[in-house]
Amino acid sequence: MKFSKKGLLIASAVALAVGFSGCTQQAMASNKGATKVKAANPSDLGLYPPNAQPGHCYAKVLIPAKYATKTEKVLIDAGGEKLKVIPPKYGYVTKKILVREPGYKLVTTPPVYKTVTERVMVKPQTYKLVTIPAKYKTVTERVMVSPPTTEWRRGRGVTTPIPKGGHVTDVNCLVRVPAKYKTITKRVMVSPPTTKKVVIPAQYKTITKKVLVKPAETKKVPIPAQYKTVRIKTVVEPPRTVTIKIPPKYGTVTKRVKVSNAYYTWQEVKCRTVLH
Repeated sequence: MKFSKKGLLIASAVALAVGFSGCTQQAMASNKGATKVKAANPSDLGLYPPNAQPGHCYAKVLIPAKYATKTEKVLIDAGGEKLKVIPPKYGYVTKKILVREPGYKLVTTPPVYKTVTERVMVKPQTYKLVTIPAKYKTVTERVMVSPPTTEWRRGRGVTTPIPKGGHVTDVNCLVRVPAKYKTITKRVMVSPPTTKKVVIPAQYKTITKKVLVKPAETKKVPIPAQYKTVRIKTVVEPPRTVTIKIPPKYGTVTKRVKVSNAYYTWQEVKCRTVLH
């Protein structure tokens, strides 16, 4: 386990405060009479030191790690071998080279067109249904409101002879009541609605367009080979590779190395006061 310098100091102070809250350390005494016990953590030492003597005080002390400066020779470059390429040597020669091989080319004669005018149908003949609405007229007529009836009505002034000693007390007459009429005006249908089929003629227009008179033609025309004389750079001596040995390189480095790790141990100390 690694500890920083500041962390070691803090840990030492805490260990002293916890282990000996009633003691103030006066001086570090010798390890006489105490058993050396090493531990990575303060808790690993236990609550009390082994082989403790009466009348003595002991503290958990952090012994810091020890370092030393060491100088050593290190390899900087292992060396080895490297390949050196010697480039080729060139010269010039004159030769006739083929620039273009013989072949053929296709020559196309474009098509021939002419402009013509023609009448074309834009919209074909169709039909549609046309509805003829019904026809009405207004008529006036006399209608019966109530039919003729009869009803009883009281009568008076009887002129009919009454037998001797008779007396008229109540006269009732059955009277005819004529029918009642009124004149009304109403709208009556003369002819019902009908549907008829109407022809919509086709529509035409005159257009101008190009038509093909003669299609395009393609001919195969031979092309002769072409040559030219050039001065060519050529290899006189091919490239070659040689191996070169590289010796190793060394250097000196100085580094700080750990000699021993930090640890906790019991150490006898002197205190001004001991709490009881």
